[in-house]
Amino acid sequence: MLPATSKLCAAISYRHLRNMTGLRRKAAVAISQELSRLASHSPGPSTWIHQVRRRSSLLSSRLEEKPFSEMEMSYIKQGEEALQKSLRILEDQNDWKTETVAGNGDKVLSKVLPDVGKVFRLEVVVDQPLDTVYGELVDNMEQMGDWNPNVKEVKILEKIGKDTVITHEKAAATPGNIVGPRDFVSVRCSRRRGSTCVLAGMSTTYGAMPEQEGFIRAENGPTCMVLRPLPGSPSQTRLTWLLSIDLKGWLPKSIINQVLSQTQVDFAKHLRQRLARPVPAAC
Repeated sequence: MLPATSKLCAAISYRHLRNMTGLRRKAAVAISQELSRLASHSPGPSTWIHQVRRRSSLLSSRLEEKPFSEMEMSYIKQGEEALQKSLRILEDQNDWKTETVAGNGDKVLSKVLPDVGKVFRLEVVVDQPLDTVYGELVDNMEQMGDWNPNVKEVKILEKIGKDTVITHEKAAATPGNIVGPRDFVSVRCSRRRGSTCVLAGMSTTYGAMPEQEGFIRAENGPTCMVLRPLPGSPSQTRLTWLLSIDLKGWLPKSIINQVLSQTQVDFAKHLRQRLARPVPAAC
């Protein structure tokens, strides 16, 4: 964050300054300008990415609704940064290599980025409308451990405004304990613009969630999921999942690559099974 932005954010965290609307507005504008600078480094976006980026312009109005502390504004900025970085990676269609193609058409691709490392990209079509998929992944995120065996637990530690949350996720060990249990502390943000939804995130620090005994604290991000209705078939959803993870520990790259690509394939399978379950009848 730019020095001037930091000073503005710090100032509005003091109680006697929180009601100074002009100061909050300046802080919001400074953050918006910084996000625009990040976005300007990428080539012209496709339509759906441009729509989501427009959604970020509403940050200023959201900050006017409620005075955020300096720490809360830092988390909001981290979420926005994860979103912008993820979209820039997905925009660039060059140099993606196929890792896996399943019989049902599910595809995992990968590429190596100088400042990030190896990232993975899952492309699938789910036979459920966008609202159903979005509800499962966002509204019911804490239930993911119930249906995805690769996830032991997802817990929301803090909600900041309407679109930003801090989460703690515990990942199960792989079969044979080739990769032991990992955990992550992440900041996540969700954006919805028209018929496109983006769920983005990256690792962060959170004082109330130190490293846990029995888990290696891994890092993720930038990462995101993009949901869009399948053209001509609104009852189906195209899901793109960008995955970037540093598992930490002493693991051969060949094992890491295999585990991460398989994790994405397994996720698609388990998500379909979850969404296909019978919905309990209302009383």
